Amino acid sequence: MLSKTATMLLGLINSEPLNAYEIIKKLQFMNVKSWYEIADSTVYATIKTLEKKAYIVGKVQKDGNMPDKTVYSITETGFTELKKTLKLFIEQFEYDFVPFMIAAFFIKVFDKDSAVDILSRRLDYLMKVDTGISEQMKTLETQKIPADVKCNVNHNKLLVKAEIAAIQEHIEVISSVEEW
Repeated sequence: MLSKTATMLLGLINSEPLNAYEIIKKLQFMNVKSWYEIADSTVYATIKTLEKKAYIVGKVQKDGNMPDKTVYSITETGFTELKKTLKLFIEQFEYDFVPFMIAAFFIKVFDKDSAVDILSRRLDYLMKVDTGISEQMKTLETQKIPADVKCNVNHNKLLVKAEIAAIQEHIEVISSVEEW
């Protein structure tokens, strides 16, 4: 499985061949740093790692009087790893929502039916988590548990509820789109 940063970069490169500077600019444009900090130096280091693993390949280009730049394209191996990681990011629920947010950016690597299926599996899992937390809340109400503990459990329940609503919306939007 890829790291969050590697997944983000591979997703961008999968969309179109890019050089490191263009990747940094896209991350800024997408306002990624507001929810996931990726330092510019990390972008360069991750590109080198992805290249060593043969997930991307760089081609040096010369544009007029400008310095040479290396433009990266995703390889078949990289695309396979990207899809595998995105699928895991969607299906595995964590209270760290960054992996899912990254996967949501690049959901179109899957065909429409696969995207809905993967999201539906996440939704099913979240519904089970929500039921489990509800049962835990009932148990806590019958015991002398400190209020802060109850608040923490309720906080988790609210996060799961919000995630359920977001996944339901994703499924509805993807299902209603004619051109995927």
